[in-house]
Amino acid sequence: MSPKERKRMVNKRVGISLSRQCKILKISRSSLYYIPVGFSPDTLELMRQIDRVFTQYPFFGSRQIAAYLPRKGYHAGRHRIRRLMKIMGLEAIYKRPNTSKKHPENRIYPYLLRNLQITRPNQVWCADISYIPVKRGFLYLVAIMDWATRKVLSWRLSNTMDASFCKEALDEAIAKYGPPEIMNTDQGSQFTGATWITTLTEADVKISMDGRGRYLDNIFIERLWRSLKQEAVYLHEITNGFQAKRIIDDWISFYNSERPHTALDKRTPDAAYFGQMETRKAA
Repeated sequence: MSPKERKRMVNKRVGISLSRQCKILKISRSSLYYIPVGFSPDTLELMRQIDRVFTQYPFFGSRQIAAYLPRKGYHAGRHRIRRLMKIMGLEAIYKRPNTSKKHPENRIYPYLLRNLQITRPNQVWCADISYIPVKRGFLYLVAIMDWATRKVLSWRLSNTMDASFCKEALDEAIAKYGPPEIMNTDQGSQFTGATWITTLTEADVKISMDGRGRYLDNIFIERLWRSLKQEAVYLHEITNGFQAKRIIDDWISFYNSERPHTALDKRTPDAAYFGQMETRKAA
């Protein structure tokens, strides 16, 4: 059955378009037509263990992870681990010489947050992508966060690293909250490509990018990933994308509206974000 035939069948069965279904479920539309490359159960389990170790020790590179995994009963060579970390989008926090040759059309923007006092909502947003393990594979999760209040503004799941799911999350955040003054990301291809850059440029948003391999430049969203995985993802054996969506949705709702932050004077991200926005409007 072709993708078009499958689309017509699903639309007829449920009565709403695939685009609308994906928007409701926060799943990338492009992922519906993607046939993933298979990984053996042993490889998927190794990837899950790599992610657990990296979440706990984000300064570990492939060499340290290869040395650490035997303590957990897993053995793999450094080169295999490095290849899997690349697939998973994991990179250690230390800075190293940048020897990669970038595509001439993908401009790398300077880091704008150094010594900047970030004190109000929508002054700076940040975005990042994380690996989410499921029983027979894995997904990618993108989230957009307000830096000052730690509020998660939008997110999307996808089973490919195609840039479209990042743009969908960005479009949703801007539609709901208006554009930020600055957007900060790493130098991943999803954030240097034309789709992402054009959306920000048309919204008159300044673009900031971390230094290569600099995990600490985007520290708050990295802490979000660690909390999400330790408090939700790793507590379940996630079998599919729909279960992953439900678990992530529940946790992010809890994180935004119920989880107090010491850095926010024990307020929740929602209270900090909307409280400051109301104060600014009143002024």
